Amino acid sequence: MSFHQNIWNQLNNITAGELVKALEKDGWIREETRGAIQAFRKENDGHTIKRVTVHVHPKKTYGPKLLKELLVEIGWSESQLKKLKLIK
Repeated sequence: MSFHQNIWNQLNNITAGELVKALEKDGWIREETRGAIQAFRKENDGHTIKRVTVHVHPKKTYGPKLLKELLVEIGWSESQLKKLKLIK
């Protein structure tokens, strides 16, 4: 997954709290959590189709490598990022 540089510039400052809100808005279900590690799953017809684990420190941002890995796991497209208001 590769995005244009202007999109990465917008995503560069996304906080963990904003990412969690976007996951929940997109229908991801938060599983049991332990401390700063939160797991989310996405279901289709009652079956889990994706699962992602996020380290959450609400006002902290992610480094570029970790953010890219998270976005690849989540699988959001540019249009989905716009719909979730993570980018303009």
